[in-house]
Amino acid sequence: MIRKLRLKFILINMTVATLLLAVIFGLVFHFTRSDLEQKSIAMMENIAAHPFQVGLPDEPGEDVRLPFFTIQVAPGGVIVAVGGGYYDLSDEDFLRDLLDAVEESDRPLGVIEAYHLRFLRVETPYRQCLVFADISSELSTLRSLTQTCVILGLISFFAFLWGSVLLSKWAVRPLENAMAQQRDFVTAASHELKTPLAVITTSAELLQSPATAPDARQSSADNILTMARQMRSLVEQLLSLARAEQAPDPSALAPVDWSNAVTQAALPLEAVLFEAGLTLELDVEPGISVQGDPARLQELVSIFLDNARKYSRPGGTVTVTLRAYGRTRCRLTVANGGEPLTEAQRTEIFKRFYRGDPSRRRDGSYGLGLSIAQAIVTAHRGRLWAESENGVNRFFVELSRA
Repeated sequence: MIRKLRLKFILINMTVATLLLAVIFGLVFHFTRSDLEQKSIAMMENIAAHPFQVGLPDEPGEDVRLPFFTIQVAPGGVIVAVGGGYYDLSDEDFLRDLLDAVEESDRPLGVIEAYHLRFLRVETPYRQCLVFADISSELSTLRSLTQTCVILGLISFFAFLWGSVLLSKWAVRPLENAMAQQRDFVTAASHELKTPLAVITTSAELLQSPATAPDARQSSADNILTMARQMRSLVEQLLSLARAEQAPDPSALAPVDWSNAVTQAALPLEAVLFEAGLTLELDVEPGISVQGDPARLQELVSIFLDNARKYSRPGGTVTVTLRAYGRTRCRLTVANGGEPLTEAQRTEIFKRFYRGDPSRRRDGSYGLGLSIAQAIVTAHRGRLWAESENGVNRFFVELSRA
């Protein structure tokens, strides 16, 4: 799919680029040819207007000077005068061929391709004046221009092709990453669901077996209930992650008393932390407001405190700090003592289904909490990162103040 998308992108891009190049070079050729033709015709009209006062072609002047000659023809087709010095005008067969070619054309202006001559015919009551101008230099210029346009066109085409290939890689990279994340997500979710489903299936088969003892039946029923609750918890977290990754509803965004929201989200969890042997300390600067969804922002605080409960050292302290940062930002910090996070873990920890300590008892955790937190912060156009120093792990959330 990605390859087809890239090929389609390159094809569309190259079609547009080719049409654009063709139009540009076509206009350059058209205007150059028109300019040369108009200058040649202007010179011929000037000569026809003053047939007996023309200067030599190499004399300086405002008009373009090209090799030319004139033929004065009396009624009846009799040549009465010729002028010019670039052709052998004594060859009557040559002159007669030119007159015949002019007579075959009913237009006053035209081109005799066989001799590379442009003619202008001016009728007077007593005679006909024919002006012939050599267009060899004009044709040569147009040929050179055509060759130049072809060369530049080919160079531009391959340059556009190379740029389109690079641009296609850059353009589809977000989609490619999203598809890779989706595959990893489906694989991880399937893995998390596989074990509970296996337990439920085995326990259900034991319940159906007549040979199963009553105690084993009760144990199987308890196992089914436990696994079903775990699966429900996983599904709820997946739904929460999906909601967090969606763009927030503009109607749900409002100025939020961030200081009050942090306090309200943290205090109910103080008892839970106390049962885990931890102490909660709040250091919240009052009067800090942000623009956002109050429910999502409180969920963000709960996620950090739940994460601290699972990975803090017994007897430690969990500190929640909220401070204004600069003139337009505020920063929430949740710190707890625990196993120091490595540099790699500080990046990977926000990925779905990631656990810093896979051997640790799950306690109902599926490695989705910090992924949900990352999605909430991103939806509120903030920053989220982790730091570890002196045995203390800190999570920072930076948001714009309302």
